[in-house]
Formats: sequence, structure tokens, C-alpha cells
Amino acid sequence: MDDTTSAAARLGFDQRRLDRLDHHLRRYVDQGQLPAWQLAITRRGEVAHRSSYGYRDVAAAAPVGDRTLWRIYSMTKPIAAVAAMTLWEQGVFQLTDPISRWIPAFADARVYTGGSASDPETAPAREPIRVWHLLAQTSGITAGWMGTSVVDALYRKAGYGTFPPPGTTLESFSDAMARLPLLFEPGSAWGYGNSTDVLGRLIEIWTGRSLDAAIAECVTGPLGMRDTVWYAQPDHEVATLYRQDDDGRLVPLEEINRYAWEAPTMHSAGGGMLSTLSDYLRFTTMLTGEGELDGVRIVSPRTLRLMTQNHLPGDLAALCTGGFADSVFDGVGFGLGFAVVVDPLRAHSASSAGEYYWGGAASTVFWVDPAAELSVVFMTQLMAYRDGELVPRDALPLRAELRQLVYSSLTA
Repeated sequence: MDDTTSAAARLGFDQRRLDRLDHHLRRYVDQGQLPAWQLAITRRGEVAHRSSYGYRDVAAAAPVGDRTLWRIYSMTKPIAAVAAMTLWEQGVFQLTDPISRWIPAFADARVYTGGSASDPETAPAREPIRVWHLLAQTSGITAGWMGTSVVDALYRKAGYGTFPPPGTTLESFSDAMARLPLLFEPGSAWGYGNSTDVLGRLIEIWTGRSLDAAIAECVTGPLGMRDTVWYAQPDHEVATLYRQDDDGRLVPLEEINRYAWEAPTMHSAGGGMLSTLSDYLRFTTMLTGEGELDGVRIVSPRTLRLMTQNHLPGDLAALCTGGFADSVFDGVGFGLGFAVVVDPLRAHSASSAGEYYWGGAASTVFWVDPAAELSVVFMTQLMAYRDGELVPRDALPLRAELRQLVYSSLTA
């Protein structure tokens, strides 16, 4: 029995079932449906299982490795949320503060009430957008890539589709969001979108620094996440981003791949970072450590518990405005930066109540299950993409299958 097998058994895993998990994922690569993947599973603060397979560049047959850099997209959001809450702990803001206190354009926010994209009807918002609304995705700010409502169409008409216009900054982006109508009254529903990018602008204002510098100071620097960056350097090994064509074959997304090497004018708190498996594992290990890693405390246990409880009056099934399938809706709520499992049975999941998680557009995902003392980080680069627009759903059912395979590997 090798050290990895021994650790897995000691931590309550059946090694044969973990091998079965790897075999299942390898099959996707061998069949040409997935370019590569990396996986890490921890329990009680120790790595129980770590594996990888495939090529970071299929055409070049360049294998995935420890220094492979992945676009984590929306897995940037929890990092930004933690950064914001380190400032909350310092008394910089209250969660109930209206964001117009710092971004005055939002004082005149309007809500869509009817009409078409060419002739929309709006009314003044009755409730101001508050800081917690941004963290919980209940602000009414949506995104042009959602493509399911008149408001989404208005975003695209204004130039804010999958990517913002060239030269956009967080300041100009936030002002543009303030000029566009809200999808719903703040706090009345749950709608995925650009809320975290506006939060990123607040972090800049609160710290007096650019978002990249602020997050480095608050989170990634103290955690030693040296390879969690906003763009790659020449010595980085960046994984190629792929989509599936109509026949299920992998096709590089060349028009997006190049962005990984370009310094952005807008540091997107909602989806702008790249990271390695090892770096993101340091972030999740801090979470499983109740806000602390290697003697460095990022947030207090109470703050983390506040962030990982459901802040909605119900679950996503009751409150989601539609157009988003990155999460199971039944039995799942949302906290401050994380989806939260409220009722595993309603979600038809073997996970525990209190599990929290999120994923990225390139099929990456992580979750933390405090009750099971478990965390999982999964990296790959397969984007659901159609007709030049992001499709907010998995290209493969990887996340659901991962949960099945990981939880069925537990024996204690």
C-alpha cells in the first residue's frame, strides 16, 4: 500500500472507488470529449487523493502538470467575496449599506417593468442595492451573456455581452451597469450576473488600490497563491480552452485563448483570474480551516459561517429568475459568495447540509463540506459556447458526476 492509498484509507475513503472516479474521468479524455483534468480531494485538512490526466494542449500533446494554469472564471467570485469580507471585518462597510454611497450613479437605479429591448419600460427602484445584494447575487444586476430576458438584450445592445467593450475599466463598467435597468427589485429574487464585478469596484474604492493589488494584499498574497494571476507570464504553462463542436469534437477557442496573455484594463472580480490546482487548493484548505491556513488567518470562523449560510428567503428553485443552470436549484440557497446546500434530499444529493461551492465557465468546480470535513477542487478547460456566446451550463455533466463519485468513495 503506497502513501496515497494509505492516506485515503486513513481518511475514510475506499481507494478502489477513488480509482473508479479517475477511470470515469479518463474516459472523457480518451473519447476526445475533454482535453485534460486535475483533481484534489482533502479531508480533515489532508490531501486524500490527487490525480490528473490529459493534455493542456491537445494538438501539441503537451501534458498537464503541477504548473498548469487554468482559467477559473467564476471561481474568482469566492476569492473576491473573501477579500471584501476582510474589509468588512475592519469596519470599512456594513453589509446593509447602499452601494450608491460609493458609486453615486446607482442612486438613480431603475427596474425593468415591461416593453421590448427597443422600447423598454422602467420605474425607479423602491429598494436600493445594498452590499449584501452584490455578494448574494440578489441585486437585480444581470449579464448580457444570459440571453433570456429583455434586460439581457439591453446589456448586449449597450455592448456588454460575453465580454465588455475594449478599454473598459471597473469604474466605467460599474457606471454602465448603473445606467442599465435592473432585472428585478433588489433583494426580491436571485439572478446571476455582474454583481461581483460591481463588488470589485467597491473593493477598489474601499482600499484605494486596483483590484488586483487589493486581492493580492487581502487573500492571494497571505495564502501564498503565487500562480493565481490576472494574466499569464511567458514562463506559465496555460491550458488551452476548448469547446465542443456539433459532433462533440474539441475545438480550441482561439479568440478567447489569447486573452490569458494580455494584461486586462478591467480586473473582473466576477471571472478574471487564472490559477493552478495547488494554488486553489490553498484557498479551499483555508476555508476548511475556518479561515486560517499555515498560521495565517484570512477571516474569522464567524465571518466564514456568515458567508456560508443561506441569505435568501428560500431556495434557488423558488427565487431564481432563470437562464442559469450552473447549480441545482432545489434545496440550494446562496450565501455571500457561495452557493449553499440547504436540503440535500431536495437536491437529490449525497452531500451534507451546509456544503458550499461554486464553479467556473470552463467546467471547473470546487466545494467544501464542513460536516464531512471534505473539500474538492476540479480543474479542466471545456467551455459551453454556442454561436459566439457563452451558454451558462456544463458542456458535460461533470459536476453532478463528481459529487456522486466522490461521496460514494467515502466509507466513514
